[in-house]
Amino acid sequence: MTVSRRNFLRGAAAGCTAATAAVVAPAPAEARGNKELPPEAVGLLFDATMCVGCKACVVACKEANGLPIQVPMERAYEDPSQALSPTSFNIIKMYKEGEAKTKDVAQDGFSFIKRSCMHCVDPGCVSACPVQAMTKDAKTGVVSYNADACIGCRYCVMACPFGIPKFDYDKAVPEIHKCQLCNHLWKEGRFSACADVCPTGATIFGPVPKLLAEAKRRQAMTPGEVAKFPRRSTETGDQTKEKPAAKYVDHIYGEKEGGGTQMLMLSGVPFDKLGLPTLPERSYASMSETVQHTLYDGLVAPAVVLGGLLAATYRSSRKKGGSEEDSHE
Repeated sequence: MTVSRRNFLRGAAAGCTAATAAVVAPAPAEARGNKELPPEAVGLLFDATMCVGCKACVVACKEANGLPIQVPMERAYEDPSQALSPTSFNIIKMYKEGEAKTKDVAQDGFSFIKRSCMHCVDPGCVSACPVQAMTKDAKTGVVSYNADACIGCRYCVMACPFGIPKFDYDKAVPEIHKCQLCNHLWKEGRFSACADVCPTGATIFGPVPKLLAEAKRRQAMTPGEVAKFPRRSTETGDQTKEKPAAKYVDHIYGEKEGGGTQMLMLSGVPFDKLGLPTLPERSYASMSETVQHTLYDGLVAPAVVLGGLLAATYRSSRKKGGSEEDSHE
């Protein structure tokens, strides 16, 4: 390499590095806050204390979405291999500890937990998708997937803190699969199949504000207090038979996690023991978008940052092969 060429590259590298520092180093763009709950947001309330692990919701979900019904009923919820997949949008898992004698207690007890899409208020999957294959309905808040728009990048899979979207590797043209709250049934006057068939009222469908109010009502009740509870949906008028209220942990999961979700949960067992992640109140989408806007402000930074990265790569390669290069000057 000639001295003039080497000096030119050094100058370019220094210039790119300085420009990169100038762009990245200034105060970041104003952080955006969490997005607000859509005006007609609907979702689910799952009460683990009412779930008996019958898995009727699992079968109903498969039937409603045209999925193969392969549900081993013999203690399947104890099998860790039973997980969300391209052919299972909704599953029931079991927590047990010690002798597992008492339901809905953490020590020597057991509980059930429902896993399906949380339909986040500020979803990371939607924020990460570069082609709008993942979208959030402006009115209902349901997070949906459009296979025709998908390019298979799987950013949504990596961006979801709940591990919900699943990539189907078995198809010639792979797709993402997840719960969409059975929104294809709405035009028929129906709603989420999992809630529709739940015999105990453990899962109910409805407007999120009503679901949150119902969750808070249950938490405010004295354990053992006899009452009726909504079944199927807050909008159908269906109720359970009178039953005693449970003793809940003092937390409504999904009310604030990751900016809030449209699936809310109640439990007698701490949620971390049930396998749910502990998340900050600020959504990851708001955090990542703030960083992106800082880097890409004015559409100048991508080129500058790329230049800086190329310069850094060049310097690194020179260090590795420096003696050989210098010998040819």
